[in-house]
Amino acid sequence: MTDSAALRRALDTVIDPELRRPITELGMVESAQLNDGTAQVKVLLTIAGCPMRSTIESDVTTAVAAVAGVQQVEVTLGVMDPHQRAELRDRLKAKRTVFSDPDSLTRIIAVASGKGGVGKSSVTANLAAAMAANGLNVGLIDADVHGFSIPSLMGITQPPTRVDEMILPPVAHGVKVISIGMFLDSNQPVIWRGPMLHRALEQFLTDVYFGDLDVLLLDLPPGTGDMAISVSQLLPNSELLVITTPQSTATQVAERAGTIALQTKQKVIGVVENMSYLSLPDGSKMEIFGTGGGQRLSESLSSQLQYSVPLLAQLPLEEAVRVGSDQGVPVVLSTPESPVAQSLRELAIKLGQRPRGLAGRSLPMSF
Repeated sequence: MTDSAALRRALDTVIDPELRRPITELGMVESAQLNDGTAQVKVLLTIAGCPMRSTIESDVTTAVAAVAGVQQVEVTLGVMDPHQRAELRDRLKAKRTVFSDPDSLTRIIAVASGKGGVGKSSVTANLAAAMAANGLNVGLIDADVHGFSIPSLMGITQPPTRVDEMILPPVAHGVKVISIGMFLDSNQPVIWRGPMLHRALEQFLTDVYFGDLDVLLLDLPPGTGDMAISVSQLLPNSELLVITTPQSTATQVAERAGTIALQTKQKVIGVVENMSYLSLPDGSKMEIFGTGGGQRLSESLSSQLQYSVPLLAQLPLEEAVRVGSDQGVPVVLSTPESPVAQSLRELAIKLGQRPRGLAGRSLPMSF
């Protein structure tokens, strides 16, 4: 193997932190050569202000330094010209998953609730992080435009990178994340009506490069408003996961979020009861918000939808969830030994068990 080939093979292991694909495959390596023990590598960034330039430089240095005969590494960072960026867009577009395609292998789960304050967003963020930790390729869309919180819950402070008209979502805890909050200068309110909400979701699905995903999660706003309808229209193969607390009022309102499936033709895959109980030092449980609400909701939805809507999990109320959320590290990662983290990981396994296969799908044939 020539020196140049050995360097290229080493660079095959360097993954772009935003696109999540090898930099060699993306056409980012302009040159790589070894001269008298010094490896000289020139890498082309997608844009001049690439926020991950230091990460790329560090990863390239580490990978190349491990090649036999390399004593010193010199990494030069350049920028793609318009023609090279166009080639990159075309290359990525050819591999882009069309989530609205009925034959898409990506499982799409929209996380819904009837009312706010039941922990829907924190459950969604933890499910995404747990699934990614299990080795799945996960995307997360913060579809709660008016009440966005996913960037904070996932610890994301940097804006998305734009490559001309294409948006590269930030990656946090192995999850590709997009939210309207990433495009605002401060914590300003978003005062939009239905058509603008629909357009925002449409742009998230078409302009953002998620790549090949196993699971796409959407954090829906509470209730059955415009965004819930837009999701059913733009992603007809999406499924609903309903979050509630044990409280009777919460389950009654959550029932509406589930029965919307009668009109939208989505499948409700299950119910999650959050804040089910508080464990006390003596080992007993305090049911602060009552008891049995999740099971009643499961039975009611099963009856109305005419198929089984199981109660998938009952999550305890723990301070660790709040602490992890404030720190931008989901509790499944920050305090993995806690009971709530264990329950969330078990839920993530249940939801991620469906294999990505071609069984039951029609395949085009030509003769």
